[in-house]
Amino acid sequence: MKKLLLSALLLLPCVASAQFDEASLAKVQVKSIPVAGNVHLLEGAGGNIGVSVGPDGILIVDDQFAPLVPKIRAALGKLTKGRDKTPEYVLNTHWHFDHTGGNASFGREGTIVAHKHVRTRLMNGLESSALGMKIPPAPKEALPVITYDQGLSLFFNGEEVQVTHLPSGHTDGDSLVYFTGSNVLHMGDLFSGDKFPFIDLESGGSMEGYLRNVERVLQTLPAGVKIIPGHGALAGRQELERFAAMLRDTMDLVREKIAAGRTLEQVKAEGLPEKYKSWGDGFIKPDQWLTIVYQSLSGQKPDAAKK
Repeated sequence: MKKLLLSALLLLPCVASAQFDEASLAKVQVKSIPVAGNVHLLEGAGGNIGVSVGPDGILIVDDQFAPLVPKIRAALGKLTKGRDKTPEYVLNTHWHFDHTGGNASFGREGTIVAHKHVRTRLMNGLESSALGMKIPPAPKEALPVITYDQGLSLFFNGEEVQVTHLPSGHTDGDSLVYFTGSNVLHMGDLFSGDKFPFIDLESGGSMEGYLRNVERVLQTLPAGVKIIPGHGALAGRQELERFAAMLRDTMDLVREKIAAGRTLEQVKAEGLPEKYKSWGDGFIKPDQWLTIVYQSLSGQKPDAAKK
């Protein structure tokens, strides 16, 4: 079990510098940060968790890893002053298990809501050629029981919570969650702060789609909104604009090199401008980012992972 968990975790951009097997996850602290209105942020290991706390109970956006569920519950209990530790609703921004690992526990007591592709991909698992590993299908308890095509609204804790699906970007099942009264937007892994994002081409992701989605968000972003990224610190418009500029710049660079007949190995050897050096300090290194962009733009399938 521990070997399977560690292998699976390597898929996702939450494990930049640590080996999050069960022993390592036991050392992780889950802390709460107030965002605005009813909304708080839980940081631990894996995707950022958005939390709405109020008279209707608890709603969470994503739920990190299964071994962290007791610590997540404890953090929720502190937010409710011990009244409750169980979410009424769990909203999944996409299917990756650093965002859905707690589904099997929370799904026994609450209602899981996600885009229809999230349910399908959790049901089927993934044979990843890029990683040379198999992600097993999720148990029944971990599956969303309410799904949608374009989006839906929940009216919870005195505000409308708008859930909106965006076309293939990080995956083919990405959703935004906007807390209208609190003016807080959870973007899932369509935003990773000031680090290169992971784009899962084998789960319907697309570099061009990813950028289109980020630009669409910027076009409709409310004034003063606080943004919870899938990974990284709380942000706002300025940080998202900087992220979009990086996406445009690196995509244009790789597209020009493809048009000039450069191979992937040549593109990696030539590298990126110095100003993007710090963007590769996370899980996705510069070579990996160039590979993702090149493969997405050229239609090249991910290579089999080296053993």
